[in-house]
Amino acid sequence: MSQPKFVPLPPREVLDADELKARAASFQAQMATRRTVRQFSDRPVPREVVAQCIRTNLQPWHFVAVGDPRLKHEIRVAAEEEEREFYEQRAPNEWLEALAALGTDANKPFLEKAPWLIAIFSQPYRILPDGRRVKHYYATESVGIATGFLIASIHLAGLASLTHTPSPMGFLNKILDRPAHEKPFLLLVVGYPAENSLVPDLGRKPLAEISTFISG
Repeated sequence: MSQPKFVPLPPREVLDADELKARAASFQAQMATRRTVRQFSDRPVPREVVAQCIRTNLQPWHFVAVGDPRLKHEIRVAAEEEEREFYEQRAPNEWLEALAALGTDANKPFLEKAPWLIAIFSQPYRILPDGRRVKHYYATESVGIATGFLIASIHLAGLASLTHTPSPMGFLNKILDRPAHEKPFLLLVVGYPAENSLVPDLGRKPLAEISTFISG
């Protein structure tokens, strides 16, 4: 078995406690304004902006950024087909009641309206040139973390995003010509929010409710 190669940790700033608090507070304040939106503008977003956000991440995953109108339409048609079956046959009443309060249904116009769709694929294993498979451990957890970084990057770049997970999502492999061993994880809608966009009036839980600190 080959041994992993180690390199020095990249240089980091050494911050005192006050600087650490300021950095953390600044990031929290910026992320506090992040909201999922469902109404997007068709205002173009430069490809390089999306590429820079994707560069935040490494393996074991693959990002397919789709700006082609034809492919976006094809994805919308396939996603809405799965959504209609879900809403009409598979969704429990409790789920439908929760979605009704948000005003969502099987129609997903944002899949065409937004300038970019980023299909995120997990790679449970990779295939070497000689055909052998190499398993990626914790692939799902790693892709979830990468998606969080990507969403934060998109927000900090000044854009909005929406996570969309039609089930099943195997149609993405076919439409985007991805190999069968890659598993669709999530479809991220990216762009500028439409003017006068509305979002649910949801409050954030207090820190004491979502965390426990155990100090030595």
